[in-house]
Parts: sequence; C-alpha cells; structure tokens
Amino acid sequence: MTKRSQRFVFIVILGCLLFARDSARSHEFALESVINGFVKVEPRELHLIVRVPLHVITSVRFPLRGREIDLANAEPAIQRALALLKRDLSVWEDGRSLDPVSGIGRLSLPSDPSFQRYQEAVRHIAERAGQGAEASPGQSIYSEQGYFDAHLTYATTSPDASFAIETRIAPELKDYLKFALRYIPIGEKSRAMVITSRSGRVVLNPGWYQAAASFVTMGVEHILSGIDHLLFLLCLVIPFRRMREVVPIVTAFTVAHSFTLIGSAYNLAPSGPWFPPFVEAAIAASIVYMALENIVGANLRRRWLITGLFGLIHGFGFSYGLKQNLQFAGNHLLVSLLSFNVGIELGQLAVLAVTLPLLALLFRRALAGRVGVVIASAIVAHTGWHWMIERGEVLWKYPLPKLDGAAVAAIGRWVAGIGFALLAFHFGSKWLVAAVNRKLARRRAS
Repeated sequence: MTKRSQRFVFIVILGCLLFARDSARSHEFALESVINGFVKVEPRELHLIVRVPLHVITSVRFPLRGREIDLANAEPAIQRALALLKRDLSVWEDGRSLDPVSGIGRLSLPSDPSFQRYQEAVRHIAERAGQGAEASPGQSIYSEQGYFDAHLTYATTSPDASFAIETRIAPELKDYLKFALRYIPIGEKSRAMVITSRSGRVVLNPGWYQAAASFVTMGVEHILSGIDHLLFLLCLVIPFRRMREVVPIVTAFTVAHSFTLIGSAYNLAPSGPWFPPFVEAAIAASIVYMALENIVGANLRRRWLITGLFGLIHGFGFSYGLKQNLQFAGNHLLVSLLSFNVGIELGQLAVLAVTLPLLALLFRRALAGRVGVVIASAIVAHTGWHWMIERGEVLWKYPLPKLDGAAVAAIGRWVAGIGFALLAFHFGSKWLVAAVNRKLARRRAS
C-alpha cells in the first residue's frame, strides 16, 4: 500500500471514529434534552416559568470549584443565563412582541421535583433567586448536571388576547431539544404542548379560524408526504380518464377516513401496541387489493363502496400522523379535525389534477388499451406486496388482543357506527343524484 493510500485509509478510519463518537453523544444528549415550562395568564400579566438543563446553556460558563458549581459566586453567570432566555424565548400578544418586565433565576439540583406543579415551581424559584451567598449549606450542583430555572413576567393588555410563543434555545439541536410546556389560561382547563425550535411561532390559544387555516395546511402536507396513501390513490384512478368519474370515489374515501380519524381523536380507536402495525399492514393490503382489482377488471360503479371501506383503515393511519399536532388545536378540536380533512381532500384533488392528464397521456401513447392498466397496476401491486410482507412481520411480533367484554363492546360500537355512516352516505348520495336529475329535467323543460 502506498503512503498516499495509507494516509487516505487513516483519515477515513479517524472520521468514522469521530462520527460514531458524535452520534453516540448526540443520541445521549437527545434523551436528556427537555425544557419544562408553564405559561400562566393573569388579568394584566403573563408568567413564563422555565426549567432548562444546564448542558443546553453551553454559552454560559458557571464558576467551578473542582467539578461542582461555585454557587456563592454564580450570580453573574445566572444573570447571563437569564439574559439568554429573554433573548431566545419570545412571547407575543395579538401579534405584538412582548418584553419581560421582570425576571429571576436560580440553579437547581437534578433531583428537584418542583416543576410538577405551577405554584411549586414559582415558589421554588422565588425562594433562592440569585442564590449567591445564600445558597443552602452543603448543596452541591455538578457542572452540566443540574437545571437553570427562571421566572419571566410580561405585562399584557387583556387575558382574552391571542398569545404565542417561540423558542430559539439551542436551534442547532433541532427536534432533539423539546420544550414541554403547559398553558394555563383564566377560567379554562390547562393544555399541554410540546414544541421545538423548528416549530416557529406557536399560538397558545388559537381562534377557530387560526386553527382551521393551520390544520388545512397540515392536511395538504400530510397527504402529499404519505407515499402509501398516494399509491392507494393512484390505484383508484388508474382505470379512469376523467376527473368527474374520480371525484365521487375520492370523496367517499375522504368521508370514510374522516369517520375513523375523528373517532381516534376522541380516543375511541382500539388501544394496544398491536393496533398501529395492524393499520400499517392493512393499508399496504388495501393497495394490493385495489391493484389486483384493476388487473382482473372489477365493477367500477361499485368502487366507491370498496374505497369507503378501505378509507376507514386509512383514517386510523392519518390519526397517528395528526395526533401529535392536536395540541395546537386549542379549544377547537372538531374544527381542526374537519379542517384537516378538508386539507387532505384539497391535496388529493391537486394530485389528481396532475396525475390524470399524465396517465391519459401514458395510456394513449406508450401503454394503450387495457394493457396499460394491467402493467401500471402490477407495478403498484408489487410495491404494496413488499410493504405488506414487511409490515406483517412487524405485526406478528405483537400478541393479539384478548376478546373480553370491553373489546367486544368497542367492536360493536364501531360496527354500528360504520353501518350508520354507510347508510347515511348511501341515502345521501341517492338524494343528491335525484336532486341533480330534477334540476337537469327542469332546465330541459324550460
């Protein structure tokens, strides 16, 4: 081996070791990096209480005595950490940025339990804010192993205003650093939220229109990023050539997945670790089934019914992606859910507006006739089959649920609800078709 080759191999090995070391460190860091906090609204004030792990505040150097923080001389560093939080935690009232009118901070042991409740956290911070020489005798906080606690107060104009918050603490950690906060408004139940520096400005008490706009956007983004849902959508439209033939089928899919999505949001979905992998495997199976149906040639007039049945399964899949975002709905859960479904429908129609002309062009030029439908469906079936096998192997690792009384009752409720939804959709579609026919008949008569 030449010297140049030896040098290259050495650099590669060294880089791998450094990468492995940094990866292990970042993994460990991610497990510990959670900021806890409260946002409490008062008639003329807003209180922000935060607890930040010391290893997150890397730009502030606390004085040390050996491995321990020198609490008697820590006041200047505490003030620098407080200034850092004032800069990197932003609060808005009705779109107007607020500056804290006061702020106090202190260092705490990693075993301190004060942040379990708001009042305890406030009392804890006020007891020895600015610790300095008044620190408890014998109290030892090791470097980067404790917490920095702070209480920031903001002057506000109304408790009914729209409040928002944004964290920019250690943005280089991205989603690895989570800010778990509890919003406590006046006269309402508190709400828990988890945000990161990538969340941007988060409205704590959104109006219905804000929640609706936000969840419509989420719905569009979710369907555009869901490869398995898009592949199922492709299976639906492969045999068709015109938008008016496809819209009723896609709408049936939307109505069906709305039913299970809303039920899941209200905690009516089956519980247990087995259910999410079951849903994922069933979604893959729905792709395979629809592709095979295209190949053998099914009754396309009844496709809306099969689509609706599979839409129920896809609704559970949508709920897992939506669940972590329901914290941003505020008091408008139902509005947010319906808006999310509107976003999914808009995203689906946008995909169809692009896909149908491309399929028409493909089947007219390269794959004319039924051969094109068979080949395209076979490719989709091949992909769905591999997904189904992989997800089925994951599902096989979980024990199936026991059919006790509660499980049977839950199944009965879902069967009754699905049956009611299908009947409502059936008679509703008949009524709509009859109404359209009557209107057309009146136009011809006139």
